[in-house]
Amino acid sequence: MFYYYFICKRKLWYFRNEIQMESNSEAVEIGKLIDEKSYKRDRKHIMINETINIDFMRNRKVIHEIKKSDSMEEASIWQVKYYIYYLKKHGVEDIKAILDYPKLKKRVDVELNKDDEEEIEKILLEIEKIVRDQKMPSIIDSKICKKCSYYELCYI
Repeated sequence: MFYYYFICKRKLWYFRNEIQMESNSEAVEIGKLIDEKSYKRDRKHIMINETINIDFMRNRKVIHEIKKSDSMEEASIWQVKYYIYYLKKHGVEDIKAILDYPKLKKRVDVELNKDDEEEIEKILLEIEKIVRDQKMPSIIDSKICKKCSYYELCYI
């Protein structure tokens, strides 16, 4: 949900209200293939408390999130900052994160600071407000909409 908050609040609302269209998405399928073919030696998809799903961890101190491209990098950064925040709230300290872009052969290191924690707490309140609202958020009308699995639901 944290990732969707930065991508599109309407998508967040759909997802949280169990309206899911991603099973028909070619982009999601490509992402799954990249995930399957990358970092095969690591134990993947570590679900914690049915809340966060970490792609994989190394050395018990570094979270890795695999991404298809860096086009939504800010959302990805905040997603892993939220993972670090969540783990910290559950007593796990000194965690860092890396965004892995196997196709781009690129990595981005991510850390959480005090200002980020305050921002995450504000965002969590906003997410709660969005998902509880009976009315879905407005269409964002962005160029990313055409690639979204919810495109037909929003525009047709």
